[in-house]
Amino acid sequence: MAFKVKVADSKTVLLRLVLCLIIFYTLYYMIASVSFGAFRLQHFDGLIPFDFRIEPTESTESSTKYLVNLLSMELTFFCSGLLFAAVVQRWVWDYALTVTLLHVLFTCTVMQEFPLIWQWWLALGSGLFLMICNGQLIAHFACQSDPSYPTLHSY
Repeated sequence: MAFKVKVADSKTVLLRLVLCLIIFYTLYYMIASVSFGAFRLQHFDGLIPFDFRIEPTESTESSTKYLVNLLSMELTFFCSGLLFAAVVQRWVWDYALTVTLLHVLFTCTVMQEFPLIWQWWLALGSGLFLMICNGQLIAHFACQSDPSYPTLHSY
């Protein structure tokens, strides 16, 4: 049984990828600014999406900043998956993975080093998992009536 999928042209894919990146970083800064206000931190760091150097410590200020960074990352990935489903309508996992890989590349470029902190990688991986699961779930239920959307019966 052949599985036929209509592949979008390169221009459409690139446009959707740019939209997903804009959604991702807009959400990241919105959630981070709300988190900074909620935790009453004094200085909003504009590098928050890229700052992987903060580790959990016993210092109250450092641990609060770490918690804000972690919360911002996880909520951003969670919400991005939901919004990616509205933009791409299918193949959310592909766009989520690509945006995450680009985020790692941007992080390395901005911070000028490769992140070696295991907590950051764990948070990134769990965020990616949330993004893919939420996005694909929303896309599945939203596109069930679309005849071109692949179903389990077509595999």
